[in-house]
Amino acid sequence: MRIALAVEYDGSGFRGWQTQPGGGTVQDALQDALQQFATVPVQVVCAGRTDAGVHATGQVVHFDTALDRSMYAWVRGANTFLPAAVAVRWAQAVTSDFHARSSAYSRHYRYLLINRPHRTGVWHGRVGWYHHPLNLELMQAAAEQLLGEHDFSAFRAAECQAKSPVKIMRRADIQRCGDLLVFDFEASAFLHHMVRNLVGSLVDVGQGKHPPEWIAELLAKGDRRLAAPTFAAAGLYLVTVRYLPHWGLPSSDESLFLPYR
Repeated sequence: MRIALAVEYDGSGFRGWQTQPGGGTVQDALQDALQQFATVPVQVVCAGRTDAGVHATGQVVHFDTALDRSMYAWVRGANTFLPAAVAVRWAQAVTSDFHARSSAYSRHYRYLLINRPHRTGVWHGRVGWYHHPLNLELMQAAAEQLLGEHDFSAFRAAECQAKSPVKIMRRADIQRCGDLLVFDFEASAFLHHMVRNLVGSLVDVGQGKHPPEWIAELLAKGDRRLAAPTFAAAGLYLVTVRYLPHWGLPSSDESLFLPYR
């Protein structure tokens, strides 16, 4: 049978999602835990690979198994063997044609940014930080230009392996909660470093380096060298992976705990 899992993790102590020689990744930790529970090797496929230092509250994976266990047992069994920074939230049996990555309708990423003169100590590794004042209205106006179908080559890492840079951005908005800025992006899929590159360019707009229209110019020119540098990984979260209702997966929970007021 094929099983889908929702996984959350603090990526601070991991070398990213994807398995590597020598271990140390979230995928390695999850597969090791599932193997200890199932007593046979388990290979998982994820909806979206995250870089070192990036977190998730709604990563989705699938795997195939011949082991007959309840969904509750899979959750409890995996969590028994997982490190404290990784947890399975739910398990759901799915049909054999379900694929965590290719069946996804969209992904929702959130970036948390502390905007104040001094850095945070308590939330180190959980949020980004920028010390100069940022104009929320300018950044919101810039973010609106990201909506719709675009070639996002200007925000694509050089090592990106995606077949096409064209993606559909369904949500791009920014909110302020005290010193905390919350950037939300939802798209059909994302390029490597795309969200962190978007945040970097929006921050440039927010501090007055460029007008909001600069974002549209970057999209039109498609030149990564013209956009801002990649922003820090610490504040980035994969919050939700959405699937169409016929797959029968639990409803998405986007109430990501905001670690600052």
